Amino acid sequence: MIVMNQNSKPSPAEGGVLEAPKRTLFQENWNLFRKNRLAMAGLVVFVIFFIIAVGGFFLTYGRSPVFDPALVRLQEKLRPPLSKPNLETLKPEELPRLGIYLFGTDDLGRDVFSRMLQGAWVSLTVGFVAVGIAVIIGIILGGIAGYYGSGQISLGHLLASVLVGGGIIGILLGETAVGVLLVLLGAAVAAVLIRMGNSKGKGPIPMGFSVLFFNLFSVDVLITGLIDIMLCFPVFFLILTVVALIPSKIHYIMIVIGLTSWMGSARFIRAEFLSLRELDFVTAAKALGVSDWRIIFRHMVPNAMSPVLVSATIGIASAILIEAGLSFLGFGDASYATWGNILSSGKDFLFDAPWLTFVPGFAVLTVVLAFNLFGEGLRDVLNPKLKERH
Repeated sequence: MIVMNQNSKPSPAEGGVLEAPKRTLFQENWNLFRKNRLAMAGLVVFVIFFIIAVGGFFLTYGRSPVFDPALVRLQEKLRPPLSKPNLETLKPEELPRLGIYLFGTDDLGRDVFSRMLQGAWVSLTVGFVAVGIAVIIGIILGGIAGYYGSGQISLGHLLASVLVGGGIIGILLGETAVGVLLVLLGAAVAAVLIRMGNSKGKGPIPMGFSVLFFNLFSVDVLITGLIDIMLCFPVFFLILTVVALIPSKIHYIMIVIGLTSWMGSARFIRAEFLSLRELDFVTAAKALGVSDWRIIFRHMVPNAMSPVLVSATIGIASAILIEAGLSFLGFGDASYATWGNILSSGKDFLFDAPWLTFVPGFAVLTVVLAFNLFGEGLRDVLNPKLKERH
């Protein structure tokens, strides 16, 4: 007689059913992502680049950095990679930390390896900060267009927005008195709209203020029109124009790139919101009295972020390219070593010192390609329609 343990599970031969091991959504997506070798290679390069960039921040910044990218050694200019320093002409504090010039020196004798380390941190921060600004703007505008798209924009709304926006621009340009006046006028118009809107059903609106409630167009038409207008401008030349009018500081460049790169995220969020707002969980949240902003940011945004993550990953590569292009053309921040201005300094010595062009050029190529491959892999994993191919 065979005695079965009560805790033992029946085998398939005995008519039992074995349950498949449960895996989380992250585990499933990770298993699919690992099958894409190019995407994995992009992820590996991204991790290495991130480590190098963070290390470059700690090693090249400060009053006495380990690797000084600004140290000038005119007697050591245009030394080739892996060359040893001339100990007779250099002071002890001028000797390279590694004992050799790993990537050579430029026309001022500055160590290219030190400058590449600092440039890696600049590229990383420009990419992440600019894309972060673009994603935040895209989520806000795309979410409003997708959720409140049918709402109407009145003449008063437009007037208040123009006054406040013009006031903020005036303050930023140094016209503080005019800017504050415009902001106060815009706030006054908004206050009138709110007060009259609250009393709209209690009595007639005075004749002088009724024109403020004249509907011009819907919220969706306004935001999609703004997106279309922004997409009509060549982004790089628009950034060149703005950078030429403001101080060439790296922080301003990050902000300008972010303010001119939000359109893709806004379109993705709007499209996702248009499909999500009619689903049952949104209807149930509205029935429970949940506020609109909580529904948008707590329930809808997390479900709409998949295409935005892919767009942001590829957008980081675009931001790095834009910053390198600006620096190459001389519009970057000269106080920092960037891959773009290293390329720019090497263009005059293409045949005498080709490493000044090849080293930063290969770095830009590798990092941008890695982000693009990583983004393509994310797209294949996060898009349900593309999962069927794996």
